[in-house]
Amino acid sequence: MSHDHHAHSHAPHSMNTAFAIAVLCNFIFADLQLGYAFYANSVSLMADAVHNLADVLGLALAWAASWLSTRKPALNKYSYGYKKTTILSAALNSCLLMASSLCIIGLAIHKLFHLTEINTPVVIILASAGILVNGGTALLFMKEAHHDLNIKGAFLHLLNDALISLGVVIAAVIIHFTHTLWLDPALSLMIVGIILKGAWSLLTDSVRLILDAVPRHIDHTAVEQFLLKQPHVTSVHDVHIWGLSTKEVALTAHLVGPKQILSDAEYHHINTALKSQFNIDHATLQIEYQHDGYPCHQGEKC
Repeated sequence: MSHDHHAHSHAPHSMNTAFAIAVLCNFIFADLQLGYAFYANSVSLMADAVHNLADVLGLALAWAASWLSTRKPALNKYSYGYKKTTILSAALNSCLLMASSLCIIGLAIHKLFHLTEINTPVVIILASAGILVNGGTALLFMKEAHHDLNIKGAFLHLLNDALISLGVVIAAVIIHFTHTLWLDPALSLMIVGIILKGAWSLLTDSVRLILDAVPRHIDHTAVEQFLLKQPHVTSVHDVHIWGLSTKEVALTAHLVGPKQILSDAEYHHINTALKSQFNIDHATLQIEYQHDGYPCHQGEKC
């Protein structure tokens, strides 16, 4: 016997407006920034523009995945819908971050060996505007970023861009007064380190979810111990916990006990506790009665 619990409001909070504003603002600004980067002869501003353009694509992918996760699926083909597209999008976003970082490294190294004058006033104005555009749009995703890996990817993209713009402003101001031209590419390399650290964390989390690993914020042992403490339950096996999306988590488990069947109230208590204590949204529990003639072979496999 199994019991499947579904919360009645799984539709994720709509982020369509946030994504639309972020994509439009960043696309227009990145194009403007790239044009002025050539005019100012600044590799850091050019790298910032290239990274912004990569983020526009990343935001578009994250937006598409977020929208797909709300679509009603063809249940005979995708029983959990299109929720996993948010995980794939997060993984692709991390790869875009790394690829754009490599571009920045190449440009910065080239500039270190070929120092040229830059138009610092233009760089300061454009980079300052970048702080406002990227920082402002990042705030649109900050709340959801705490519990949705796909939204976290979009948030990291924008926050990293704001940090890059800040670094470019600082470098341009120092160069303007000290004429230390090497600072432009050197600071770009330092900022790339920040980008790569965040991108690597996002990629490893995405790969874990793609492989149906237990999400990092859930203690597998603690969940088993919780189930074992429920009324009439004498043992627990075949416990699987995985991410349905970057936001929702599912669980299946076999509970062994005597002939008493868990009541609806007890099921409700278990499902409510799994959600509040472990953030598990979908729980499917199979009850077994320890009949010697019908052993559960899943207990040996898992």
